Amino acid sequence: MNSTEETSLIHRLNQPEYQRQAFEQLVNLYSPQLYRQIRRMVYSHDDTNDILQNTFIKAWVNLDTFRGDARLSTWLYRIATNETLNFLQRKKDMTGLDDAPTAIDGNETELQLQKAIASLPDKQRAVFHLKYYEEMKYEEMSSILNTSVGALKASYHHAVKKICDFFKSQD
Repeated sequence: MNSTEETSLIHRLNQPEYQRQAFEQLVNLYSPQLYRQIRRMVYSHDDTNDILQNTFIKAWVNLDTFRGDARLSTWLYRIATNETLNFLQRKKDMTGLDDAPTAIDGNETELQLQKAIASLPDKQRAVFHLKYYEEMKYEEMSSILNTSVGALKASYHHAVKKICDFFKSQD
């Protein structure tokens, strides 16, 4: 979405007579990419859908707090990331277990990679996903995760090292 389209959407989101229609457009526009982001951290389709729904509910409820300092996508990624991390923490607190992948497809290497990623601390897992899969710049990640660029670079570096160590231990 270019900046003119985003400005128009934000403008309509702030007008009560167009708000529902504009929000529906926002949901349709960002659902696929937010779903992918959440699904890479939460391996259950149903849990992913619940988190995605909570993300949009939180966005709707807090629409009046969006100041436009960041892009809509950054704001939504931040909400989705926080909802995902909260879900993972609640699941860990309730069960004592991490959300680990079972079988994503028949590719054993991909399954091992997913297990390695699942073994990362939640925040490192989020950083790894945003950088590796979403190819997001550290500056945008900084807005989403409310963390300095330097800390994000270190976190990504540690995540990659842990993943490499995981594969070495499998040999």
